[in-house]
Amino acid sequence: MGDRKLILDHVFDHETRRAGQVFLTQPVGNNQVVDYTWGQVLAQARRMAAHLQGRGLPRGTKVAILSKNCAHFIIAELANWLAGCTTVAIFPTETAETIRYVLQHSDASLLFVGKLDAWAQQKAGVPAGLPCIALPLAPDSALADHDRWDDIIGRTEPLAGRPQRRADELAMLIYTSGSTGTPKGVMVSFEAFSNAAEGIAADVRRRVGEGTESRVLSYLPLAHSFERSWIEGSALVDGGTRIYFAETLDTFLQDLQRARPTLFISVPRLWLKFQQGVFAKMPPARLDRLLGIPILGRIVARKVLKGLGLDCVLQAGSGSAPLPAGLIRWYRRLGLRLFEGYGMTEDNSYSHTSNEQFSEPGYVGVPMPGVEVRLGESGEILIKSPAQFSGYYKDPELTAQSFTADGFFHTGDLGERLPSGLLKITGRAKELFKTAKGKYVAPSPIENLLNAHPLVEMSLVSGVGQSAAYAMVVLAEALRPRLVDPALRADAQSQLEQLLASVNQALADYEQLKMIVVLREPWSIEAGTLTPTLKIRRGRIEAAVERRVDGWYAAGDRILWA
Repeated sequence: MGDRKLILDHVFDHETRRAGQVFLTQPVGNNQVVDYTWGQVLAQARRMAAHLQGRGLPRGTKVAILSKNCAHFIIAELANWLAGCTTVAIFPTETAETIRYVLQHSDASLLFVGKLDAWAQQKAGVPAGLPCIALPLAPDSALADHDRWDDIIGRTEPLAGRPQRRADELAMLIYTSGSTGTPKGVMVSFEAFSNAAEGIAADVRRRVGEGTESRVLSYLPLAHSFERSWIEGSALVDGGTRIYFAETLDTFLQDLQRARPTLFISVPRLWLKFQQGVFAKMPPARLDRLLGIPILGRIVARKVLKGLGLDCVLQAGSGSAPLPAGLIRWYRRLGLRLFEGYGMTEDNSYSHTSNEQFSEPGYVGVPMPGVEVRLGESGEILIKSPAQFSGYYKDPELTAQSFTADGFFHTGDLGERLPSGLLKITGRAKELFKTAKGKYVAPSPIENLLNAHPLVEMSLVSGVGQSAAYAMVVLAEALRPRLVDPALRADAQSQLEQLLASVNQALADYEQLKMIVVLREPWSIEAGTLTPTLKIRRGRIEAAVERRVDGWYAAGDRILWA
C-alpha cells in the first residue's frame, strides 16, 4: 500500500513540514489545556529515545506503557520506536495480576506509568526491580517514586536524524484475551501497522474531505487495536489531524464540546448512552413528532447533535461490537452519518467498513482496500489483510493453528455475505463473547469463581452485546427446596450479593457482572441443557432465556430470582 513508506517516515515528514502545527491537545484540569505541536512532540520523543538508548536497551527491547489516553502515551510510543524498541501497551483498568502477567510474558525491560485511576492497587503488579518512568500526568505517588519524564527530557540531548525501523521489526505487542482468559500477545510489525494506518487515513480523508481540518477526540483505550489504528495510527500518517484527549468521565461532554470532532468513533454502549441522555431531556415520542415536521425537524436534529457535541461530525463510526439497526437509523435521522466497521486485533482493525455506497443496518460493511475475505465451510469468516499480525508472542503452535494453508486468518466469528460484499456477523465460533463495551469476555474463569461458592452448583456467564456481562446460576441441590423459607432466602440473597461484589473485584472492568440471575429449574441431561458428561450446553441455555434477558437488564436488580 502506498509508496512503501513506514509510519516513522510519515512522522519525520510532519516534523519538518508541520513543525508549528498543533497535533495533540491535552486537558490538564481547571478547564486548561496544553497544546503540543508536531515539533514539540518530536523534540520530546527524540530526547526520551536518546535516554532509552543511553540505558543500553538492545534493539527490539519491549517497553511497556500503562496509562489512560493522553498526549504522552503517543509521545512515549514514538520515543520507543525512535529508540529501536517495541511498545507493550497495557489497559489502564487491568488488575495487578494481569499487569504482572503481561509485563513478565512480554519480557518488558521498562514501564512508562501514565495517567491512572487505580495505581495504588495496580503497582503491586509491577515486578520488583523493573525500571519505571512517570509520565507528566501520572499519579503523585508514581511521580514521587520514579524517574520523571520532564526531568529526563530536561537533561537529555535529542536523538538526531531519521532513525529507521525495518518493515518486519515489531512496532508493538497488543495483548488480547484468549479462550482461557489469559491474554495473548499479538505481534504487530511496522509494515502491518503502517499498512493499517495508511489505509485508514486514506479512508477517513475520503469521508471528511481533503484540506479540511480533521479533529478527533481520543477516549477509547489506546491499548486497544481499534483506537490505536483508527485514531493514533491514521493521525500519524495524515498529519492534518488534531487529536484532543478526554480528561475524565465527568468532563467528557465538555471535552467533546472543546474538540468539536469532524470524525467520531465509538462503541455501541456509548451510542446508546447518548441516545438515552437525549430521551431523558425529551421523550422519544415528542422528539419523533418534531423530527417529522418539515424545516423544524432539521432545526431540532441540529440542536440535538449540538447538545451532544457532534454537530461538526462529518463521519461517525462504530465498532468492537454489533450496533442495533434501530439505533443506526435513529442517528441517521438526526443527520449523523453513522457507519459500522469490523476488525480484529490480529488485523490491526483494518478489515471491513460501511460507507455511503455500501451500507445496510446489521451489516459491518465491505472489505477495505487490499483485504480478502471468504467464508469457511462452517461459515467462519476468514480474513487476509495487508495489516495482518506476525503471530502470537511465544506461541508458534497457536499461530500456526490460526491460519489456513493459504494464509487466511481464522477469526472465530461466523458470518454471512451479500453479493455486494457486505458482511454480517452472526455469531462467535467459540465461547468468547463481546459486551457492548467491545472487549472479549472469557466466561469460564468467571464461572469458576462463582462455582467455588458453596451456594452455587453451576453457572453460565453471558451477555453478548449487552452493557455488561451477567451470570445465570443454579443453586446447590440441597438448598433449592428450602428457599420457600423467607429467612433462608434472605440469607441466600445476602450471600449472593457478597459473591457478586467479590467476583467483580477480581475482574477487569469490562468483565464485571451486572447481575446474578438465580434460575428456578436446574439444568439437566434430560432437558438437553447438560451433556452426558454434565457439561453445560451454552448455546441451548442462552437460546432458552433469550426473550427474557432484556427484561432482566431493565429490572436493574443485582440479584434476580427468575
